[in-house]
Amino acid sequence: MSQGSPGHWAPLDPTPGPPAPPNPFVHELHLSRLQRVKFCLLGALLAPIRVLLAFIVLFLLWPFAWLQVAGLTEEQLQEPITGWRKTVCHNGVLGLSRLLFFLLGFLRIRVRGQRASRLQAPVLVAAPHSTFFDPIVLLPCDLPKVVSRAENLSVPVIGALLRFNQAILVSRHDPASRRRVVEEVRRRATSGGKWPQVLFFPEGTCSNKKALLKFKPGHHQLGMEGPWSFLPVYHPSPEESRNPTLYANNVQRVMAQALGIPATECEFVGSLPVIVVGRLKVSLEPQLWELGKVLRKAGLSPGRVDTGAEPGRSRMISQEEFARQLQLSDPQTVAGAFSYFQQDAQGLVDFRDVALALAALDGGRSLDELTRLAFELFAEEQAEGPGRLLYRHGFSTILHLLLGSPRPAAATLHAELCQAGPHQGLSLYPLAFCLLTLACPGQFQAFSLHDPLHGKLFNTYLRPSPKPQASVPGSPMALANGTVPAPKQKGD
Repeated sequence: MSQGSPGHWAPLDPTPGPPAPPNPFVHELHLSRLQRVKFCLLGALLAPIRVLLAFIVLFLLWPFAWLQVAGLTEEQLQEPITGWRKTVCHNGVLGLSRLLFFLLGFLRIRVRGQRASRLQAPVLVAAPHSTFFDPIVLLPCDLPKVVSRAENLSVPVIGALLRFNQAILVSRHDPASRRRVVEEVRRRATSGGKWPQVLFFPEGTCSNKKALLKFKPGHHQLGMEGPWSFLPVYHPSPEESRNPTLYANNVQRVMAQALGIPATECEFVGSLPVIVVGRLKVSLEPQLWELGKVLRKAGLSPGRVDTGAEPGRSRMISQEEFARQLQLSDPQTVAGAFSYFQQDAQGLVDFRDVALALAALDGGRSLDELTRLAFELFAEEQAEGPGRLLYRHGFSTILHLLLGSPRPAAATLHAELCQAGPHQGLSLYPLAFCLLTLACPGQFQAFSLHDPLHGKLFNTYLRPSPKPQASVPGSPMALANGTVPAPKQKGD
């Protein structure tokens, strides 16, 4: 892997091609000397005044937000608020919100194009989502209803504004929450203009607005028309209406083209930035790299640690035993390294996870040896029949540790791989046996080392090379115009 500047994609394909898109999760700020002087002076003089006035206006918003919903039952809040509550409170919040943004430096809001009516397009989509100032789009759109995290209800003032807005709330911890959100948006969108438009930020999190993140299918499951950030109304085809992912991807490309920025496969899963490669999601920067930095800073050589992990059997260890095994004495280093492994309810980690991570950081092992060790550590004996198989939990653990793949995505891929084989687990056969019997679909090493799409990932993430390598179609390099994410250099 060639080294690029921190936070940017590092090109691997030596042939000339289009410029690599930037990492959408890293923002680099370059200020001139004059800008630095302005930053120091105005930051010390003007910023405190603006922040103080903004907080005063923010708290003035609270009575209007509270008054609109005060005394209303949950059943009444299932319908749009009308009458004096709508007139007085809505206009009060709209005016004070505009004053708030004015005090923060948004002196004028320029609008290009014309917003479609709620009958033409009941859903409004805005992108890119780059800062917490992005809700300013609510003002020229007359405060449409929003979709927000349920956790925001507990934030002072912000929670009151969400209740005022009759926002649709989604919980990231409740699997059924997304389904309920889709049903509620559908109910409002098919009300014949009774409800105001619903506003979405389909990327699901903030980026540096240098590229569009992968759109979440969410509202695209409705299969309905929508105005895309004041672009012409997008009318989904019958195929897009049946396939929310296709619909989301096509809209992402349309918006990216209008914005003049690339559309990427990057997205957030929980708090982890990932990129989609084939049927697998992998971390932009696997935690394994960060763990290696922590251990090297402590002077530890992973190859010299005798883990002695027992294949096929878990052994749960505490943080104290972890420190003794790795011969670490600094409490901060121990706590930092220990936090990279998944802990159970008692705060213990599986020592097999530690053994595999240390083996992966040991540059003296070949990828063949590393994948064999991974299989031996996590494969289980079959109840009937010879040999051992790698089941879903072990497969997910390996991919999470080595590639940073979210466990649910890895479990889904495991199920797909096992469908082509006679068992519900993956076996480990020599490659010669695989070629002779054509039994590759159920073989772990065929997937991890020789698969034309996913096999390259292990080489890229675990054995980065300073020499350029040819990219493989469908790999992270091809998905990002011949590039893969480069690890941050030491000291960043």
